[in-house]
Amino acid sequence: MKAEDKNRDDDVSLDKKLDDLYALIDGIEVALMTTRRADGHLVTRPMQVQRRTAGTDLWFMTNVESHKLDELATDPHVNLGFYRDRTREWVSVSGMAVLTQDKRLVHDLYKPDWRAWLGDEGGARDGGPDDPRIALVLVEAHSVIYSKQDRPTPLVLFEIAKGIVTGQPPKVADMRTLSESEIQRAPGVETR
Repeated sequence: MKAEDKNRDDDVSLDKKLDDLYALIDGIEVALMTTRRADGHLVTRPMQVQRRTAGTDLWFMTNVESHKLDELATDPHVNLGFYRDRTREWVSVSGMAVLTQDKRLVHDLYKPDWRAWLGDEGGARDGGPDDPRIALVLVEAHSVIYSKQDRPTPLVLFEIAKGIVTGQPPKVADMRTLSESEIQRAPGVETR
């Protein structure tokens, strides 16, 4: 039996899958967003989640002058990776990126710490909510897989040691998948 199969735990309700997913994303906050350059190479950068909406869709802020907008214009497919080193929990979200500069939405999501990432170049380019460089990236999730740790560390270490001795993969986490149909049925829960 493969380790992935041993840790698979999809026999839980959609509500439970979503609750655990939300707890992971809200607790980690920063995703590694992977896009594809025009030459086909992949690029990954950290991006802070600004809001979670519509089940598993996620909002991010970006600067319109960054290379990622060129990459997303060429290929809007993205992957978001979240990882918590302390517990080795992780989330992978595969989806499509949609860009907007809708001023009402920018004002709604705006946080003062965005100024640090934009800088103040004077005039309208001051890092404030009306800065023309601000764009929002909505990642519409198509599939999600995550690993949730709900066992105490001593038990995980015991399972790993047992796996070394027996040659059998250890059960160390609950790995769950949200299919596209489950994501479409997910209730629209919004966070800030």
